[in-house]
Amino acid sequence: MADFSEIIDQGQLKEHMQNALLADKISHAYIISGEVGSGKEFVARIFAKALQCESREERGEYLEACNSCPSCVKALSDSHPDIITITHEKPGSIGVDDIRQKLRDDVVIKPYESKHKIYIIPEGEKMTPAAQNALLKTLEEPPSYIVIIILTSNINAFLQTIISRCIVLPMKPAQDDAIKKYLMEECQVVDYKAMLCASFARGNVGKALELASNERFENLKESAIELIAKLERLEIHDIMDRLHTMLAPSEEEVKTAKKGIDQKNFEDFMDILAFLFRDMLVYKATENPDHLIFTDKLSYIRSVTVNISYEQLNEIIKTMEQAKNRINSNVNIDLVLELMLITIKGYIYDKSNRR
Repeated sequence: MADFSEIIDQGQLKEHMQNALLADKISHAYIISGEVGSGKEFVARIFAKALQCESREERGEYLEACNSCPSCVKALSDSHPDIITITHEKPGSIGVDDIRQKLRDDVVIKPYESKHKIYIIPEGEKMTPAAQNALLKTLEEPPSYIVIIILTSNINAFLQTIISRCIVLPMKPAQDDAIKKYLMEECQVVDYKAMLCASFARGNVGKALELASNERFENLKESAIELIAKLERLEIHDIMDRLHTMLAPSEEEVKTAKKGIDQKNFEDFMDILAFLFRDMLVYKATENPDHLIFTDKLSYIRSVTVNISYEQLNEIIKTMEQAKNRINSNVNIDLVLELMLITIKGYIYDKSNRR
């Protein structure tokens, strides 16, 4: 049962919501902003459930919904008549008719059974200017019982008049240690994998959960590190063949006409290499495996760092940054990756370059 105690970090956001519940001073409109996968809807539904709960109770350090009253039971099953999610027909936008029919024209109807009538708007940044103006009319003269919770990954997409009438609650990146602890205790993820997922997620809890349960990412990690380890024995055509196989889109994506290198696979591949060489720098400086992300690759990391200098490791990292910048500038991705991997091969395995 999702409660405030299960929200990882987000101290300021939780404090604001807790104070609102304790003082019974609820705003008519909130914007919860944060990147995709950060847990915005998870937080919104915990808040909505607590707002509608008939007998809140203190558990630990939070005032929580009881999770057993009729209101909570309905909220937990997504069937509460006074917690309404605004959906939209077009995947790319929320149109004026969506807001008019599902919110503006509906707010005149009082709550069916609770004190509040709560509207949750996922992907709020997709509202067209006309939709935002339709919403603005409700925000300017809201009925006393409504609470609108707008979720967004891009607060800059809103009219300033919308923002000024809402309480803005930003989702901040969660700490790696907090994510790791959650993955280990709640999801039974082993420690080294939990650390890896937390590091790659960069504070995004949703991404960490996805990585922890994603066989694709685990396979990509193993293949990427294996490719670097075998660069010395591979010709360039073999390197590129392996790379294309590794970064190819899934069968489902091929069916939808996506071909070549998958963007998500490419981004994860580059992140894997960045963390691998970061580990090498850390190990060369400390010879302490406790600070590594790829703790399961200690033997390989040790073997490379014996024969490579700090300067060469830094040059590899610079080369990777240049590769990402070139690809962002629409330079041919195959040529960029080929040059990057040849350069990495030279620094790691060319004995004349070793110091």
